[in-house]
Amino acid sequence: MLKKFLLGLAVIIAIPFVAALFIQSDYSVIRSVTINKPVSEVFDYVKQLKNQDNFSKWAQMDPDMVKTYRGTDATVGFVSAWASENPDVGVGEQEIIAIDEGKRVDFELRFISPFEATEPAFMTTEAINTHQTKVDWGFNGHLNYPMNLMFLFVDFETMIGDDLQQGLDTLKVILEKE
Repeated sequence: MLKKFLLGLAVIIAIPFVAALFIQSDYSVIRSVTINKPVSEVFDYVKQLKNQDNFSKWAQMDPDMVKTYRGTDATVGFVSAWASENPDVGVGEQEIIAIDEGKRVDFELRFISPFEATEPAFMTTEAINTHQTKVDWGFNGHLNYPMNLMFLFVDFETMIGDDLQQGLDTLKVILEKE
């Protein structure tokens, strides 16, 4: 009887781990907004990491967050770091790793706490016409096995996408007000 019970318990414990073998481990999120300003003006603003403090939802979640910077903003190698007691913000840094002038800025996000991860993100600008610019903000993520089981319970694409969209909507207000 004890053997059957232990075998049944082992099967119950093993099921989620086996299921995790068949669950995605990567996700990608892109959100967009159209801003009524020329592409050069929009790109000059978004390539500066310090400006994300003005529109990023995450930067505004903790007014007591400690921010530090290394390098020259809007250039490859510039790092914006943050430290917060708020577990939704945590500790980490973001580095500009590539700039395609007028078109795209690539970032590397390095999360230190409450979890460790290194993930790519980007912002692109595209002229719709001389006075309108489409801005895309994208983020890619990865959860290692067996943590990818969280995909069954948390919709990361929607959650992160909503935060990106809120930031883009705020960016639109800021730039169109100028």
